[in-house]
Amino acid sequence: MKESMAQEAKRPLLSEGKKHPPLGEVKGILLPRTTVNNWDQIQKFKAKDDDLVICTYPKSGTTWIQEIVDMVEQNGDVEKCQRSVIHLQHPFIEWARSPQPSGVDQANAMPCPRIMKTHLPTQLLPPSFWDITCKIIYVAQNAKDCMVSYYHFQRMSQILPEPGTWEEYFENFINGKVSCGPWYDHVKGWWKAKDKHQILFLFYEDIKENPKSEIQKVMKFMGKNLDEKILDKIVQETSFEKLKENPMINHSTVPKTIMDQSISPFMRKGIVGDWKNHLTVAQNEKFNRDYKKKMEGTSLTFHMEI
Repeated sequence: MKESMAQEAKRPLLSEGKKHPPLGEVKGILLPRTTVNNWDQIQKFKAKDDDLVICTYPKSGTTWIQEIVDMVEQNGDVEKCQRSVIHLQHPFIEWARSPQPSGVDQANAMPCPRIMKTHLPTQLLPPSFWDITCKIIYVAQNAKDCMVSYYHFQRMSQILPEPGTWEEYFENFINGKVSCGPWYDHVKGWWKAKDKHQILFLFYEDIKENPKSEIQKVMKFMGKNLDEKILDKIVQETSFEKLKENPMINHSTVPKTIMDQSISPFMRKGIVGDWKNHLTVAQNEKFNRDYKKKMEGTSLTFHMEI
């Protein structure tokens, strides 16, 4: 007999002995316990036709694309983009952690058109998003670099389980035992969804290699027609170096009880190929075998280095 949502939310799934909160689960996908406890509100969220949703698997360039989108929306006006910290500009749909308002409450209080973000896989997105004509921008990063970034993020995050050793985390990641579930299913699900919905699917590596071209795609998708001068300004203002120093972007205002950046910075390296500094030869070989099996049958391909 299936457990009720309340029972499911109480059941520990990762080590209860660690000081950080364990994850909960929805439909086989691990998620923060606070998200699970607020699931009914999240699923009943009412999307609107003029909404724009930024979607990523965690640590795949989310903040980067948020700032790019905001700069395009504000026509390259830097001052307007500095109006508040980024997590207040774009409500995080599944965020639910008191005393802050939930992401759903934040979004409901926003004037239209709204820009929001989510890390949810396709099967967990609130159903109303599929019933309307809103736009979704999805950014994917290669699995190896994503795993490294997620590991360092989990080291400093105080609201996710501690990652354990790199060896332990490597196994957890390839087996999907991390928040938001398997990377493989997440990217494949959104890749498939793009054929039926208004989804712009971008790659982190492409934005890194040719930011101007990728920002032009974002601009066109958002229905904006900005001149070359503004486009060049957006490229310059959204470089990793600029964002890392920007207190509205780098999460330096977030309390240590949520992110302890003395352990690892929120914006760490912003490069492609950092996985080479972490994976052993044996891990890389194992990863490649597992990756080939799990990505079989999809036309989705990634650059592991540029």
